[in-house]
Amino acid sequence: MPKIVLIEPRSPNLHIFSKFPSPRLGTVLLGTIMKERGWDVELFVEDFRSLDFGIIGGADMVGISTITSTAPRAYAIAERIRPLGVPVLFGGPHVTFLSEEALGHGDFVLRGEAEETLPAFLEAWRAGADLTGIPGLSFRKNGAFVHNPKAVPPHDLDAFPVADFDLLKPDRRWRNKRMVLPVQTSRGCPFDCTFCSVTGMFGKTYRFRSTGHILEELRRHSGRKKYLFFYDDNFAAHKPRTKELLEAMIREGFKFKWTTQVRADVARDPALVRLMKKAGCHTVCIGFESVNPKSLQESHKAQSVEELNRAVRVFRRNRIHIHGMFVFGFDQDDRGTVRETVAWARKHRLTSSQFLILTPLPGSEFFNKVTKEERIAFKDWSLYDAHHAVFRPRRFSLAELQKAQIWGHRKFYSFKEQVRNLLEGRWMALAINQYARTLNRTWKKRNRTYLKVLDLLRPRRGSRIRVDYRQDVGLD
Repeated sequence: MPKIVLIEPRSPNLHIFSKFPSPRLGTVLLGTIMKERGWDVELFVEDFRSLDFGIIGGADMVGISTITSTAPRAYAIAERIRPLGVPVLFGGPHVTFLSEEALGHGDFVLRGEAEETLPAFLEAWRAGADLTGIPGLSFRKNGAFVHNPKAVPPHDLDAFPVADFDLLKPDRRWRNKRMVLPVQTSRGCPFDCTFCSVTGMFGKTYRFRSTGHILEELRRHSGRKKYLFFYDDNFAAHKPRTKELLEAMIREGFKFKWTTQVRADVARDPALVRLMKKAGCHTVCIGFESVNPKSLQESHKAQSVEELNRAVRVFRRNRIHIHGMFVFGFDQDDRGTVRETVAWARKHRLTSSQFLILTPLPGSEFFNKVTKEERIAFKDWSLYDAHHAVFRPRRFSLAELQKAQIWGHRKFYSFKEQVRNLLEGRWMALAINQYARTLNRTWKKRNRTYLKVLDLLRPRRGSRIRVDYRQDVGLD
């Protein structure tokens, strides 16, 4: 029986979800597909299971999935595997757009969605057949790079099996803890925000699984102790389809709670939001991005501040928690934008918030723009997690942009807000506040050297945010 090991490298840095990791679905689904095709499959999702090079060294092929922030770790793992004589195959968003970089550390790259191309590649590779017919495959031949034509994204998502999470085999520390399980009901996004690489990876065509196929998967997770995350980039992009799914979930009487990602425009349909609540929705993650209309326009977000206000009203009316996601660093952002955005998040009593730093991810329009303008300051991919300033913004220095993000979290998760949550009986917000305050302090300690570098690069005059930088990042 041929053997494949699939690896998902651990996240390099802390963030608000570090305590509640969830495996990316792609690795588990690919492992399930190859298991059904008769392969011996071992999964190492590093957030849950430590690498065992004894097992890895006995594989016929090792596949490593990577996003941009995990690329350095992925390459380091590959360099340790290659002396064992095992071929290394890369996949995932980062290497889809930077295939030649990845081929400096491995043997093959599968670009784009790999559920159909991985089995085709492995069959041809084992047979010693010509690989130039495998869509989306990149490799070296006679010292030259070969990039086969892009694969057509799979349209029939029902053709894929339900992901087998038993393949995870988590270490002892995770065996009795609640894991957030990802479920994907659709792919693609009809929108095209400048800073997002989703459309580059999955396209703008919105594809979705049938309701029956999704229910088959959800029945496996029907217990009260399960917590699901609908992995879709935009769960409600096709509202009639979403309503059909929610109504079916309600009829099934599922007991689990779930979270998902939506745009603010879902609140245009209050009936849909009520269905979400009735079907077990606990929290929504909304990309508000900014309360600066010019920044929203710059990012092609296609939403207004009034739409953000309405979304908060509708979700709070239905007692669904809101995790707000905001971005600092657009060319139209300045000190006032930062203060207004944080004040808006506090005023609207969001359960939790992330103030992220605009990050030029390969595959996004923004990456191409700032690369052309030579505004990228650091090419250490491990910093590309939206919590580190890596490009030169128009109206901030690098240090000021980083300071804006740290200041935003400090203000939103302040002791004053903690007391306020306590007095209002907002227990979940209170717990997250306590956790986030500790996390922020830990993050600053772990990133002390990085913050010192930014401080050295900071202009000595003209600081645009009137918060003492050294005090704010804890360098004294």
